[in-house]
Amino acid sequence: MPEYRPLGRTDLRVSAICLGTMTWGQQNTEAEGHAQMDMALDRGINFFDTAEMYSIPPRAETQGSTERIIGNWFKSRGTRDRVILASKVSGRGTAAWIRPDGKGSRLDRRNIEYAIDQSLTRLQTDYIDLYQLHWPDRPVALFGAESNVFRTPEPLDEVPIEDTLGVLQDLVTAGKIRHVGLSNETAWGTMRFVQAAEAGHGPRVASIQNAYNLVNRTFEIGLAEIAMREQVGLLAYSPLGQGYLTGKYQGGARPAGTRTTLFERGQRYEKPGVEEAIGKYMALAAELGMDAATLALAFVTTRPFVTSNIIGATSIPQLEVALNSEEVRITPEIETRINAIHQIHTNPAP
Repeated sequence: MPEYRPLGRTDLRVSAICLGTMTWGQQNTEAEGHAQMDMALDRGINFFDTAEMYSIPPRAETQGSTERIIGNWFKSRGTRDRVILASKVSGRGTAAWIRPDGKGSRLDRRNIEYAIDQSLTRLQTDYIDLYQLHWPDRPVALFGAESNVFRTPEPLDEVPIEDTLGVLQDLVTAGKIRHVGLSNETAWGTMRFVQAAEAGHGPRVASIQNAYNLVNRTFEIGLAEIAMREQVGLLAYSPLGQGYLTGKYQGGARPAGTRTTLFERGQRYEKPGVEEAIGKYMALAAELGMDAATLALAFVTTRPFVTSNIIGATSIPQLEVALNSEEVRITPEIETRINAIHQIHTNPAP
């Protein structure tokens, strides 16, 4: 049976494995997305994650396609009440096609209210259980771009955190969302949201969705303590490092149909030292009699600050591996071996 964990300080309990959906609409067809949701629900997974921006890579032609696929599945299966659904509103961005006025996205009232109404329509539902800010309104290093180098913040007209929370509170009051979360956020930003909520400016954030995996454990440096002390648990994305931790890209390999082969978006995992680190984890997995994907997934799921591990698959066999990984225990001995590799190959893909 799957494990269910508290979502922050809310009354919701979500499966330790969350079904990620961002490939549906480009790499995966609607029928394939429906098959994945059928299988996940049958296996006890009650937590699905999407975003208004999906599918990925972001394009005007496919924006919103993943939410539409999920909405059609809800309608055809009658399963809305069995799923804790998470989606996201885009942070500050310049993609003209994300909004009808062509001005890009912000985390202000006009943008958020437009985004939630569009998402609800595509999803064919009256509410979203967890509505997340996909990335901040202020400038921060995102998606591996120089994320290990501090840059002095640029002076921009940031939407105040209190203003964003105020809009989200109105959406909670209206019944359009139940709870709120962060994504691609920093330790400073997370605590500012917590403090603003405690000061009465809006709902308390229940979670933070950041990248976390064997070659990117930067969450542990500051955010893990916040996650545990403040009950703002991690929804870990990229537990397989966009597939690199399976070993399929080792030695420059480019298997047909894979994300990096199709879209050339794997630069975060092609930095110096990444391939060597992955090789060490692959060797450890082989020694333990498991495949590299299982070791990487089980490591993430078993961290004490992780609420749910967001797995993504482009095939049913991949999904089967991901779901089965929850049964794997990371013993103290295995953790010691993993940490020994981490000590030498520390966060090469932040």
